Amino acid sequence: MVMVEAKGICKSFGNIEVLKGVDISIRKGEVVSVIGPSGAGKTTLLQILGSLDTPDAGTVSVCGTDLTALKGRALADFRNRHIGFVFQFHQLLPEFTALENVMMPALIKGDKWGAASQRAAGLLDFLGLAGRMRHKPAQLSGGEKQRVAVARALMNRPDVIFADEPSGSLDTRQKEELHSLFLKLRDDMGQTFVIVTHDMALASVSDRIINLCDGKVSDN
Repeated sequence: MVMVEAKGICKSFGNIEVLKGVDISIRKGEVVSVIGPSGAGKTTLLQILGSLDTPDAGTVSVCGTDLTALKGRALADFRNRHIGFVFQFHQLLPEFTALENVMMPALIKGDKWGAASQRAAGLLDFLGLAGRMRHKPAQLSGGEKQRVAVARALMNRPDVIFADEPSGSLDTRQKEELHSLFLKLRDDMGQTFVIVTHDMALASVSDRIINLCDGKVSDN
């Protein structure tokens, strides 16, 4: 089953053409790494695939829904229900506990507090953070913060998780743990990941590597 499909994606910033007719297809349960030199447009591509930015031309679909045809609230609702994000610096809210941070997507969706709390606790337990649920981000290690971010991304059972340099701020041991976690989520949950990374150790354990160069992609 094709989970993400992009056709003819073009994007320019002023006179700089960053993406030049990109075609990409991601199947359910794949862990795909997007690599390429700095400035190649990897993050721009990820943001377009994840509906955080719009292309100048081309179409993007997730689970058969054309994201380029959705606007405003409809697009925000689709993103909340079907797409998860993990960023390099976790983007946790400092005033909330790990449990509360993970609950946020479900509360935004309109789930009741009790149901959201129960699922968030289950995810944190699954990710080895059962004893850290009541801790705020400042009380967590870098690796723990990133696992909380992964739990948050999983909260609404997304069809695909987009990750932008997720191991970029972690030490070697924490990177290895995060890489193993992505593979475990693929194996245990059938989770689909699209990961922008400079980390060749992460790329090497992915199911597939996509090279982005000169505004175009090619599969290895």
